[in-house]
Amino acid sequence: MQRTDTRIYSLDRRGFFGSVAGGIQAGALAYLLNQDLFSSADLFAADSPHADEPQRKLYDLKPRPSHFPGKAKAVIQLFQNGGPSQVDLFDPKPMLDKHHGEPYYDKIAADVSSPESAGGLLRSPFKFAQHGKSGMWISDALPHLHAHADDIAVIRSMYNTHPNHEPALFAIHSGKLLPGRPAIGAWVTYGLGSENQNLPAYVVLDDPLGLPVNGVQSWQAGFLPPVYQGTRIRSTGTPVLDLHSAVEQPSGVVQLERDLLGRLDAIHKQLHPGQLRLDARIASYELAARMQLAATDALDVKQESADILEMYGVGKEPTDSYARRCIMARRLVERGVRYVQIFINGQIWDNHNGLEKGLKGACDRTDKPVAALLKDLKQRGLFDEVLVVWGGEFGRLPIAQIPKGKDLSAAGRDHGPRGFSLWMAGAGIKGGTVHGGTDEVGYAAQDKPVSIADWHATILHTLGVDYERLFFVRNGLKEKLTDLAKAKIVREIMA
Repeated sequence: MQRTDTRIYSLDRRGFFGSVAGGIQAGALAYLLNQDLFSSADLFAADSPHADEPQRKLYDLKPRPSHFPGKAKAVIQLFQNGGPSQVDLFDPKPMLDKHHGEPYYDKIAADVSSPESAGGLLRSPFKFAQHGKSGMWISDALPHLHAHADDIAVIRSMYNTHPNHEPALFAIHSGKLLPGRPAIGAWVTYGLGSENQNLPAYVVLDDPLGLPVNGVQSWQAGFLPPVYQGTRIRSTGTPVLDLHSAVEQPSGVVQLERDLLGRLDAIHKQLHPGQLRLDARIASYELAARMQLAATDALDVKQESADILEMYGVGKEPTDSYARRCIMARRLVERGVRYVQIFINGQIWDNHNGLEKGLKGACDRTDKPVAALLKDLKQRGLFDEVLVVWGGEFGRLPIAQIPKGKDLSAAGRDHGPRGFSLWMAGAGIKGGTVHGGTDEVGYAAQDKPVSIADWHATILHTLGVDYERLFFVRNGLKEKLTDLAKAKIVREIMA
């Protein structure tokens, strides 16, 4: 129906501010506007997030109670793009040493993406040893992690269902092989909100050297309201672009202008009810205003002591970039941010050739900062309330992949989705635990297999969230992170 009364609703924001000559007049007008005019701006969302809750007002990031008391208050996910090799890091296989070079292709042909370069079984170029009181096996490619063997729980029996990076990444982040689904960080912030309203609830610290495979699709909100999408923050230069105004104004005037903008936004939302993208955009502007002080403080690594910077490897190559982001992650969860992800550029763990050099390079960039993060969380009393997760989208095959025209010295490993390792530590996790296992050559999960849905359900459980009760109603269907999968929580690794 066409409006006939345009005395208020024809206001155009650009034209309005063009007609008001400065902040003082705008502040005066904001003071004179009748508050009752905007009292009906409390709109309701189109869908209810939980069947047992009354319909919630506009989707927001305010903290919400968990389904049951959870051990974790926040998550730091250290995502290793490309597929770290389980048989070279956490899952030693004496059979690879014993049968090095022997044919094995026929037994795993279905999973070899490059059959023309497939060789025989390939022993690891790295040496394994037991560490900590638990006697956990970790290779010498990760020397700094050795000190934390009793802090981490390694799942050796993870499996994915696709051998290519892109679909496997969609699955590990969102629970399904297809794009367009919400990432786990979006689900967590949708269910729990955030303890800090002056910082984003879901932060992504990607690599200055470039985006990971799948680009920004790894932290999307999908069909959830856009307010739950991950917020990218830069680890070099200005962390958040265009956060501060180019013109300094008195704080009182700035606040009056913001109040006026908020009221105009309320009018606009009255005219466009149920527009989640509009709600998210307005919320992002409001958050940006609140972030002007909070983000500058939270992301300022220079506030750390020289000992902490040294422990992480800040200012040193090749650890500097990853070290800075690990410190930022700790500072963010320390301030109530709910979910933080750290990504690596491209897929540095995708070692199709030059296995020893390539995998060692990836470890050298990340191992020291990761170990420092675990130590730092412990010494600050955060280890018991922050869940730390390390891993990639799949593992590697036990056979050699030899580039054309090269010999075995140049060999790498092809993608291995059927069995891989990742680890978890911190809140709710029983350190020094090894769960499950692969077959004798490390090809496929055999003992106590753990699906991605199981892993997602376990992460949610540490946060006090029931994976079956966390859903979003879309087109009459209850959409979940675990989708239609009947997941099981990996209770054996839980404290």
